[in-house]
Amino acid sequence: MQQPHSYLGATHHPVVSIVKSVDRDVERGEDILMLGYSLVLMAPLFAQLVPPRILLPLMALSFVLSVCFARRNFHSIQQQLDAAMLMTESQDLSVLRPITDIFKEHPQHTLTEGFNPLKNPLRTVKSFLGGILINPLWVPIFYTLGLQFAEDKQLHLLNKAVISVEDKIKHWH
Repeated sequence: MQQPHSYLGATHHPVVSIVKSVDRDVERGEDILMLGYSLVLMAPLFAQLVPPRILLPLMALSFVLSVCFARRNFHSIQQQLDAAMLMTESQDLSVLRPITDIFKEHPQHTLTEGFNPLKNPLRTVKSFLGGILINPLWVPIFYTLGLQFAEDKQLHLLNKAVISVEDKIKHWH
């Protein structure tokens, strides 16, 4: 894992360095989520070899793992950003407000709440409806897909905030 001070030092201006580092780590989070999607999309390749009672739980597990690693990456970005901002307290960091606002608002729920079907009745109902329409074994896949979408939305909002800050500081390079 990277050191908290790794967000500083990439450029001469600390704010530019922080934004570039956050952008790099947001891309890493997006890659983690795309890996989860890719693993599930590759599942039909194994359908001839592995029975559905094994393959379908593996598909749900790939979503679970990608969601957990993406959330860990999100929290890591927040910790490293906070540490870098503390180390550059003499600079005007107000330009980073769109990024810090995302971390204040998101994640709205912990993963413990996200994985609890009783605390997410709408996702649970949608998963059961999908399971009724396709196959009851798909209920966990639909439920974890909903978690995947929530993490994807969170990273998308963070990416938009990074882009807006990059637009403001593009002349600082």
